[in-house]
Amino acid sequence: MRPSKFLAVAAITLCSCAFLQAGEKSAGLTIAEFEKLHTELQPPKVELWRSIPWHVSILEAREAAAKSKKPIFVWVASGEPLGCG
Repeated sequence: MRPSKFLAVAAITLCSCAFLQAGEKSAGLTIAEFEKLHTELQPPKVELWRSIPWHVSILEAREAAAKSKKPIFVWVASGEPLGCG
């Protein structure tokens, strides 16, 4: 199949799919359903990690660690969020 013919077929297919989907009713969440789900998915307030004084700034963390004479735990992530790649 020639590239121009392939592009034409692909464009027609995409347009027809978009046209068919436009007629269907959206199956999304209502605002009330979203708020209920969002509330249910929040971590409990009694989780141990919530009691740790986390710092976003390494400079603030270093200053707090020096005052309390404690080490700094640094967690750094880069790349793919799922660790795949």
